[in-house]
Amino acid sequence: MCTVVIDVAERGAARLLAVRDEDPQREWDALGEWWPDAYPGVSGIRDRRAGGAWLAVNPTEHRLAVLLNRADVVDLADDVAVSRGSLALESVAGRSPIAPLTMHGFNLLEVRPEGSRVLSWDGAELRETPISDGIHMIAHDDLDDPETPRIAAWLPEFRALGPAADSLDWPADWTTLLGASARLDPEDDRAIIRDNRPHGYPTQSLLYCTASVTPAGVDVDYRALPSPGHWDH
Repeated sequence: MCTVVIDVAERGAARLLAVRDEDPQREWDALGEWWPDAYPGVSGIRDRRAGGAWLAVNPTEHRLAVLLNRADVVDLADDVAVSRGSLALESVAGRSPIAPLTMHGFNLLEVRPEGSRVLSWDGAELRETPISDGIHMIAHDDLDDPETPRIAAWLPEFRALGPAADSLDWPADWTTLLGASARLDPEDDRAIIRDNRPHGYPTQSLLYCTASVTPAGVDVDYRALPSPGHWDH
């Protein structure tokens, strides 16, 4: 139940804040070039268990991808399902998923020189949602979904900050607002920094990244939270 806030500006440019929710017992590696043979030059946050990436970036090609889980509409046995960890890596290598897929549901956020989009798979259908200019949010359902409490609560607040490109320090502005959102209890369904266990999932917010992808280059900053589901005040 991860969360991404993204500001799409001129064609191929975007700035984003991505918060990762995962089981704290599932170990990961911080941003790095963990796949030098299969994906040379690609950096990402690696899931040690499956070897894939939650977020991946290809600076040379000005590509970035983030993987968010979403619910299935059909049953898929875990012993049949293929790991989703390759999706972000393949995306920044220029290979987006093609249906049908033997995978559980996902939202794959892609930032590319030709524009940003979300590819959504629910187990039956793969849909593409282009992201228009402006500030948007996505979690476990559709882009800017008004029925997702954290989007309904915080998307207006992020939009009120104005275009990230106009800020002298947009990552500081956005993470300050993220910190303000963390005054909510992490079990509150409006929370961005989350503890999803009361909602039936073992996941908690573990880390966040800010990233910019512009014609001038790609920049990513990685920060782990001091403890799962809790903001460092």
